[in-house]
Amino acid sequence: MGTVVMHSVMSVDGFIADDDDEVGPLHDWYFNGDVPLVEGDSRYDHSGAGTAFKVSKASADYVRPAWESIGTIVMGRHLFDLVNGWEGRPPAGDHVVVVSHRPKPEGWHPEASYHFVDDVTAAIAKAQELAGERTVSVNAGEVGGQILAAGLVDEVAMDVVPVVFGSGKRYFGGIDGQHLLEHPHVVLQGDGVLHLAFKVRR
Repeated sequence: MGTVVMHSVMSVDGFIADDDDEVGPLHDWYFNGDVPLVEGDSRYDHSGAGTAFKVSKASADYVRPAWESIGTIVMGRHLFDLVNGWEGRPPAGDHVVVVSHRPKPEGWHPEASYHFVDDVTAAIAKAQELAGERTVSVNAGEVGGQILAAGLVDEVAMDVVPVVFGSGKRYFGGIDGQHLLEHPHVVLQGDGVLHLAFKVRR
């Protein structure tokens, strides 16, 4: 089975969005370089106006293979509702598993490989089944924190942006207790972002 990686962009004080679910400057680094993350893929041009993700070469060399390795994304229902499931076209991977007690909205993009599961353990099992040997990417936040607490995350990755939010939605959600990580095996400075990755200590 592929590696389960919990990931998000976050502020230096550990928030992935503010109290109103706004990301502020957290995603600015996606547009401040001159290297496209993916050539010719309209999934990365959400405005339709030529503003596809372009980052520094350092970030591109790190992010591009990470995104290409993803087979399945796991997300919570709150994020699904916020972005309307990216209209059935996830930013990476071929499949999405949504952790939710509510079913997929009736008639919503029937062609999209989106699966609604009401338990984090079952969600990871389904995601790994769909991903095969490819990476399962878990969005950070409440659901990500629950998956980490359940011992189902292999690696924690974060793109840290130099801003302090003070309050908002936490990277690890409302996780309880200590969870030990190994020393970082990725420490990479991009333009306006610091990429970090840690194996979860077993």
